[in-house]
Amino acid sequence: MYASREDIGYDFGDDSKAGSKPIKPNPNIDGGWAWMIVFSSFLVHILIMGSQMALGVLNMEWLEEFNQSRGLTAWVSSLSMGITLIVGPFIGLFISMCGCRLTAIIGGILNALGWILSAYASSVHYLFLTFGVTAGIGSGMVYLPAVVMVGQYFQKRRALAQGLSTTGTGFGAFLMTALLKYLCTEFGWRNAMFIQGAISLNLCVCGALMRPLSPKDLSEKSVVRGNSEDNQAKALSHSTETIKSNGVPGDEPEKKEEATTEEVLERVQHIEIGGNSGSRRNMYGLRMLKTVSHLTLTVRKGFALWYSSYFGAASLFTNRVFVAFIIWALFAYSSFVIPFIHLPEIVKQYNLSRQDNVFPLTSIIAIVHIFGKVILGIISDLPCISTWNVFLMANFTLVTCILTLPLMQTYVGLAVVCALIGFSSGYFSLMPVVTEDLVGTKHLANAYGIIICANGISALFGPPFAGWIYDITQKYDFSFYIAGLLYMVGIIFLLIQPCIQKKQPRQKSTEEAQV
Repeated sequence: MYASREDIGYDFGDDSKAGSKPIKPNPNIDGGWAWMIVFSSFLVHILIMGSQMALGVLNMEWLEEFNQSRGLTAWVSSLSMGITLIVGPFIGLFISMCGCRLTAIIGGILNALGWILSAYASSVHYLFLTFGVTAGIGSGMVYLPAVVMVGQYFQKRRALAQGLSTTGTGFGAFLMTALLKYLCTEFGWRNAMFIQGAISLNLCVCGALMRPLSPKDLSEKSVVRGNSEDNQAKALSHSTETIKSNGVPGDEPEKKEEATTEEVLERVQHIEIGGNSGSRRNMYGLRMLKTVSHLTLTVRKGFALWYSSYFGAASLFTNRVFVAFIIWALFAYSSFVIPFIHLPEIVKQYNLSRQDNVFPLTSIIAIVHIFGKVILGIISDLPCISTWNVFLMANFTLVTCILTLPLMQTYVGLAVVCALIGFSSGYFSLMPVVTEDLVGTKHLANAYGIIICANGISALFGPPFAGWIYDITQKYDFSFYIAGLLYMVGIIFLLIQPCIQKKQPRQKSTEEAQV
């Protein structure tokens, strides 16, 4: 599957060198606790992404309750989805400082709080703050660690592992749609949100399962990848060396600082052991100094890595293909979100509610989405298949379905298009893999944070835009056409940049030959 970097034509470079000595791999990488990480990420996708895909049910309840326009009401769902993803870069900073486990546990508490407070909403604007902002930030603090941890624990079967974990979105959309419909019918939408808030506290348990790998294990994983990609590394050694030489500013001084801090901590520990005759006040002071020193060192290292990824000489934005990937993400996600939010309303317009109640169209997307993620993950892990090409083919299929959906006005026609949307959108499981291929494991948290931030902007403005177009034209057709065309623009950017990157080395070699 590593042909993807060669096809893309750019290597951001993992900060590792292939060692000559054989290294004994950690049994938890590609096995052992790694599958618990997949299970934890699977549950996170059910509780967060699955719930957000089922917000069409609550959207109809809010329309009846508050009697506001479709465009304004759709902002509640869009804020929740958008903020979950937009906060990605800032959650990357939290991960660098606090680790994935603590970040996810705090996020689980915030998410549950947002659901519970939303049960007492008196207006749509109240929901903007409680559900859109509070629950959205909490969701983002759990979602990004769940994706990053799977990427850290897997090397050989990354696409399959990400595919299995992200199938939780499909399962969640199917289960949460049925659950919210039942709860709203039996207890009303307010009690339904309260109950969902209690269920969301399980995100804290998922966070607790995210056992961090030691730096030694991460470096061993990078060495394994370096060995498997040796030929590509040689071909792109110039760009890799440039980025390594322009790495985190003050890298050597930071190592010296770390060594100095460790010496201080050892002295403190020595004084703690040998200073029994001293006062207890001094002992507590020394222990406090030790704790503060550890905390300061962790925060400084985390901030340095985060800052260098965005603004340093090794900035992710120097990678042209990665920039094209960001532009694609700005247009892509709304095309997937709009059907989930507005399909229940479209079904009602076409008088297809009876068939949709038997088997909802959103459930068809959700179920096929599960198989799409797993199958595309398995295909991408085949040695003769390029992950990048699978990713592009799935995108082409999805944009075709988005442009075709308004032409279907029967339940069977809509069901077929929704099934294709569900399968092709399985490329979401490949996004972390493609991102890691572009920037390396070390920069994955920050890079994927940027990608989901761009997705969040797309999700934030997509559904309200579709609702606004409906308020003007009384049709959803133009919303799908415009979203599909913008999506196509993003795909064109993905196609153009790799071609430019491949041509540049050839031009350079030609110039050198002439000289």
